[in-house]
Amino acid sequence: MHLAKKKAGLILFLISTTLLLATGTAESGEPAWRTGIATIDEPKYAEGFSHFDYVNPEAPKGGDLRLSEQGTFDTFNPVLAKGEAAVGLSLVFDTLMKPSLDEPSAEYGLLAEAVSYPGDFSYATFRLRPEARWADGQPVTPEDVVFSFDKAKDLDPQFAIYYAHVTKAEVTGEREVTFTFDEKNNRELPQIIGQLQIVPKHWWLANGPDGKPRDISRTTLEPVMGSGPYKIASFSPGSRIRYELRDDYWGKNINVNVGQNNFGSISYTYYGDADVEFEAFRSDNTDYWFEIEAKRWATAYNFPAVQDGRVKREVLENPYRSSGVMVGFIPNMRRDKFKDPRLRRALNYAFDFEELNRTSFFGQYQRIDSYFYGTELASSGLPDGRELEILEELRDLVPPAVFTTAYKNPVGGDPASFRENMRHAVELFREAGWEIKPAPQDIHPIFFLGGAILAVIAGALAVRKNRLGGMAGGLIAVGAATACYYLLLSPASDDFGPRMTNVKTGEPLRIEILLNGPTLERVALPYAQNLRRIGIEARVRTVDASQYTNRLRNRDYDMIYSGWGESLNPGNEQAEYWGSKSVDREGSKNYAGINDPGVDALVNRVIFAKNREDLIAATKALDRVLLAGDYIVPGYTLRAARIAYWNKFGRPEELPKYSIGFPDIWWSKSAAK
Repeated sequence: MHLAKKKAGLILFLISTTLLLATGTAESGEPAWRTGIATIDEPKYAEGFSHFDYVNPEAPKGGDLRLSEQGTFDTFNPVLAKGEAAVGLSLVFDTLMKPSLDEPSAEYGLLAEAVSYPGDFSYATFRLRPEARWADGQPVTPEDVVFSFDKAKDLDPQFAIYYAHVTKAEVTGEREVTFTFDEKNNRELPQIIGQLQIVPKHWWLANGPDGKPRDISRTTLEPVMGSGPYKIASFSPGSRIRYELRDDYWGKNINVNVGQNNFGSISYTYYGDADVEFEAFRSDNTDYWFEIEAKRWATAYNFPAVQDGRVKREVLENPYRSSGVMVGFIPNMRRDKFKDPRLRRALNYAFDFEELNRTSFFGQYQRIDSYFYGTELASSGLPDGRELEILEELRDLVPPAVFTTAYKNPVGGDPASFRENMRHAVELFREAGWEIKPAPQDIHPIFFLGGAILAVIAGALAVRKNRLGGMAGGLIAVGAATACYYLLLSPASDDFGPRMTNVKTGEPLRIEILLNGPTLERVALPYAQNLRRIGIEARVRTVDASQYTNRLRNRDYDMIYSGWGESLNPGNEQAEYWGSKSVDREGSKNYAGINDPGVDALVNRVIFAKNREDLIAATKALDRVLLAGDYIVPGYTLRAARIAYWNKFGRPEELPKYSIGFPDIWWSKSAAK
């Protein structure tokens, strides 16, 4: 079972992409069947291995695991992009292949017992295990695989671009399905097909409990059926869901599952925000907590259960050894005001990370300076060797600065540095056609508030002395209305003053920073304050998960705080992140709206890299060009996972190199009794 992680760290495990090593063929000339595929070195585990080294093959089964999630859910449909899918649905379904957690990029057969592909990677054929079964006992068939692929591409824009180069899936044998690719030598494609989650065609084409045909193109709260280790046992719409381990799971004893799927039940309870969610953990209403707030980690774990050992805390590097990250404030270049790179660069100079790290984060974080931060794929210094050769071939398409200037974030943290950074920001704005101009001579909002207070007082005195009759009530009403206007609708007093104004149009620069919940307000509010100091009308708007998702899909934002996780083997997902074809695609992860021929060319160099050396060089070149484009105000990260949990779990003595393995390989102590 590979359960997606949550929180900001979630963004790091959503994409697990790899490139396949050049492969030989069988003596007959036909492609060889392989039970495992990898990129960096050969697969660690040979055909017929008994179990992964990092599991306890004798792990007990049973016990309850209680987890939490923020927001809500309104569908169990695992294919549809619309709606808010329930967390944990991956427990119900299997994929064709399963990743190894002690290799940076390797997969082994789960539903598929083997895969084959030719040397030019023009197609891949997967052979299903004969014992694979759905929860109703029917066999998993090639028709199910074709159905799953077709529906994923039709109903989810992200899948459509992720599998853009897979032209068709077709049944080619009793237990075989073949995927054909529209280009050769894309060595990643067989592997990403292995990540495909398979759903039961016969179940979706049958009638539901209400006697009406099911519709996979619509949301549903009917518990879905899968072939995976768990089933949906109960739920409360939008607030709670409980999964139970299936005794009849077909794959419980196959090698890639031994020592895993150990909890008898896994339940999720939804909470409105992180503070309430943490309180539920602290009160022993949930069992596990993935911490993303530095202040809480430093100050909130002094409750009795921590002090007496009932709650354990750990900081583990494992999940970050095979992944990089870029997060930060992302301006939406689909809006004209963000199209000039000098303006975007100026926005970076207004972000004082060092001060924020000192005052709010207890010095726990590092500033990000690469889209592949923390990996060997990150660019540094000036380009040389193969990376320089690639950039030279594309010189006319990339910014000249990539050849002469190494990327560096501005450094603040003290008054002198901050003032210098802000002066530089103002100069960049000026170069981009914006200047600070005096505000219109309007009446300052504070006078409205003062007048409102006087009106209320005068009205109250008149009522008390029985004077002015209805006019007194009128004074109170007018005063109250004016006060409400001031408090709720008027601009903040910080904005009354000089304004950053477009020289040509006279329009002031307004930026709304959209957040998904209040957690990041402590980052966004100081940043907005800095922007206001140089005349930008900056606002922070915090919305709930549903509103945020809808606005993100519709590109209805000025700026968001978000990012991308990266594996050690970037590939097709790079086109989803930065490619010009994803700019207008609803639901794509091209949050910034990057539409650049140089970036497109480098994305293709990454996807079609012939060997590891070329992949590293092409990725560094891509990283360098993205940084030069100033598409993000880089944020910060901690290259370790901070976790806390109630001391009721067992786990292998040595965790896998590249993962915490929770909850996949952990177990309940109560089950061992």
